[in-house]
Amino acid sequence: MLSLFFANRLSPVARLSFGLIALMGLLLILSQVFLDVMPDKATTAQRNRQALSESLAVQLTSLVEKGDRDTLARTLQTVTRRDDSIISVGLRKADRSLLAEAGGHRLSWVQPSGGKSTLTHVIVPIYAGGQHWGDIEVEFTPITSQGWRALFDSPTAIVLMIVSVPGLIVFYLYLRRALQYLDPTAVIPDRVRAAFDALSEGVIVLDAKGRIALANRAFRRLHADASRNPLGQSASSLPWLKAALPSDPREHPWQRSYRDKQAVVGCEISISQSQGEPKKVVVNTSPVLDVQGRARGCLVTFDDRSELDRANAQLRSTLEELEQSRRQIADQNEELQELALRDPLTSCLNRRAFIDRAMRLFRLAHENGNEISCIMCDIDYFKSYNDRFGHAVGDQVIVAVANALQSKLGEDALLCRYGGEEFCVLLPDTDLEHAEQVAERMRAYVASSAAVDIAALRGLNVTSSFGVSASRFGSTTIEHLIDQADHALYASKKGGRNRVSRHDASAEALLT
Repeated sequence: MLSLFFANRLSPVARLSFGLIALMGLLLILSQVFLDVMPDKATTAQRNRQALSESLAVQLTSLVEKGDRDTLARTLQTVTRRDDSIISVGLRKADRSLLAEAGGHRLSWVQPSGGKSTLTHVIVPIYAGGQHWGDIEVEFTPITSQGWRALFDSPTAIVLMIVSVPGLIVFYLYLRRALQYLDPTAVIPDRVRAAFDALSEGVIVLDAKGRIALANRAFRRLHADASRNPLGQSASSLPWLKAALPSDPREHPWQRSYRDKQAVVGCEISISQSQGEPKKVVVNTSPVLDVQGRARGCLVTFDDRSELDRANAQLRSTLEELEQSRRQIADQNEELQELALRDPLTSCLNRRAFIDRAMRLFRLAHENGNEISCIMCDIDYFKSYNDRFGHAVGDQVIVAVANALQSKLGEDALLCRYGGEEFCVLLPDTDLEHAEQVAERMRAYVASSAAVDIAALRGLNVTSSFGVSASRFGSTTIEHLIDQADHALYASKKGGRNRVSRHDASAEALLT
């Protein structure tokens, strides 16, 4: 009848609480009966007394080795006075003679049977020099409890009393709260869930322990495993989500919100998928605080940026392709501009480009007071190559001479194909003597190597004549300087070809 009354009167939560209390009490009794997990007062006291006696034995051992009997006696008296549970203490040698005592030990001590320690009579051996020297004998007061006191001295009874009433209250409150999560519809209306499902962002609502109380449709689409019911689970323990978060759970966005009581925004994570590319997601959190400022929960949003990232990546790729095309066009324009400045046959500067650059160098040399030199070169008997071997061989001769000239010039020198078989060289910051040496080296190298790689000219030599002038001769323009070098070249032609003539020498030669 009593059980029927409680079954009808108590709520399901209360009945579950009583059942859990009864089950826990049964488990405590069984564990005590079979495993003795909670030692009684006598067992605890025996362990403590044994430990006290052994500690005393350690202290007395050093005094025994020193032979200080007075200190031994005082130590035993002090121990007996300070501990009310000790009746008497004696120090007995191996020959059974009593060396020191306290508390009337000689009269009250009764040797336990078998020489083994009991609850009231504890014996601890003392060793000196590696041999058994004697024993410490400590007599304690007996432990007795009767009536109700004996019941309350039992650890099992005490635990059962502690568990019964407070445990019932704790279980009741816990189950009433936990059952709410087993039935989310009891706390979250349908219209609220429908509103969250309409959001494009994934949304979950966590309780104070980080467990999921609500998850909308967009959140369940973040991963194949997220479609399973996640309610009541810890957000930090979801395998697919945990793999995308920091290894330290304390650094998870919602845990930071709980700890700092502040919103966390812009936390980027990558959620791996069983198929396809990972999803790039931005996590934002906002703690839910009560009136005391305590975190009672957390609202977490998951913004899937995968499509946006793919669009941005495509845009970056397009921009890179455009930039690459722009660089290619710029390179081609530069190449075209360079081709417009070069002779197509020899790759030397053409006459217009040469004059433009030479004018700037001439003006700069004039302003700085530096000497600048010019060399004119003409291939000897060039018409004969065209007449005898054809224009193709003539072009090969021009290219060979141009290469020979270029190989003997520095980076600052300008080499120009001035006419059909004529070349002009400008040497900035170079005096006449040095220019004459450069011209001589070019002349010798042309004579020795220009015809080597031309099959039609095997056994023949290709030579050139050179004229050299410098700004020291009063030239006021680059054209005037070139004319002076050209007059010197004419002197070399007149003088027999394959030679170098200077402007000052050639002027005298032309007059004779």
